[in-house]
Amino acid sequence: MKIDDKANPYRYMADEARYDNMQYRRCGKSGILLPLISLGLWHNFGFIDTVNKARNITRKAFDHGITHFDLANNYGPPFGSAEETFGIILEKDLGYYRHELFISTKAGFDMWDGPYGNFGSRKYLITSLDQSLKRMGLEYVDLFYHHRPDPYTPLEETMLALDQIVRSGKALYVGISNYDAERTEQASKILDELKTPFIIHQARYSLFDRWVENGLLDTLEKYGKGMIAFSPLAQGMLTDRYLDGIPEDSRAGKEMTYLDKRQVLQKIDNVKALNNIALSRGQKLSQMALSWILKDKRVSSVLVGVSSEVQIVENVKAINNLEFSDAEIEQINKILSGQ
Repeated sequence: MKIDDKANPYRYMADEARYDNMQYRRCGKSGILLPLISLGLWHNFGFIDTVNKARNITRKAFDHGITHFDLANNYGPPFGSAEETFGIILEKDLGYYRHELFISTKAGFDMWDGPYGNFGSRKYLITSLDQSLKRMGLEYVDLFYHHRPDPYTPLEETMLALDQIVRSGKALYVGISNYDAERTEQASKILDELKTPFIIHQARYSLFDRWVENGLLDTLEKYGKGMIAFSPLAQGMLTDRYLDGIPEDSRAGKEMTYLDKRQVLQKIDNVKALNNIALSRGQKLSQMALSWILKDKRVSSVLVGVSSEVQIVENVKAINNLEFSDAEIEQINKILSGQ
C-alpha cells in the first residue's frame, strides 16, 4: 500500500504500473475493452469470509491491471453479501478509481421468497438491480446481465426490462448469461432493434466444457457481441491442486457445490496429461487452461475466482503465452477425446 497525500495518508494507492503488462481486448463491436483476466466475486467475498482477505485480493487484482469485477445478486453466501463486501471495498479502497473500473452484476436465479424473486420478469430484474446498487453504494453499474434464460416469461419482457434499465441510467451496458445459441440470436435481434447496448454473453467454458463451440461463439460473432468465460478452470480441476490426490481442505475434499471427489477422479488422468503439456510450454496447468480459452479472439476475457493474492499473480501470467502450435492443439484434443 502506497502513501497518499497529506489529507488522507492511509488511503490505498494503486500501483502506478498497473496498466503496463495487462492486455485488453475489445468486447465484440462495442467501445469497451476488457482485461484478458477479470475477477469474479462468486467465492471468497461473502460474509463467511473475511473482508480484509477480499480487500487484499481485489487490490492485488487492480494493481495488475484487472479493471473488471463481476458480481451477481445472489453471490455470497449468504445472498447479497458479496455485493455488500464489494461496497466496503469501494468505500475504503477502489472508490477513488471508480472511473477506471468496469463493474457488473446479474439477476436471474433465486434471490428472495415469494413469486417475484426469481427468473426474468421486469418486476424481478429492476427490483433486484435497485437492491444491488444499494448494497454496493453505487448509482449505476457498467454492465447488468440477465443471469439465465426464463422458460416462463416472454423473452420480449425480459429484454425490454434490460432496455429500460439502461435508459434509466442504472446500467451502461447489458448482457445475458447461460443462453443457448438460438435464444441468444433472438435476444440479439430484439435488443439491436431497440438500440440497447447489448455487448456480451457470459458462459461456462473450459477445456472440460466446450459447449459454446457448438454454435454460440459463431452467433455472438455474427451479431458483434463479446463473450466472457466463467469457470475456466473447471472449479479448480484444471490446476495443480489435485495432481497428487484430493486434499481435505480442497473444494472437492469438502464436497462443495459444483465439485466433488467423483468428478475429480473421473478427470484425473486427463488433468495429469494436460499438466505435462503445460510444463512443456513453461506454464502451470491453470495458466495453460486460461491461455487455451483466450487463443480464440472471440473471447473477450476470462473470469477467475481466487482465494489468495498469489493466485491472482499466477493467473495473470497466462497472458504471456497465448499461442499454441498445431501439434499442441492436436495433443490436447486427443487427451480430451480419450484417444
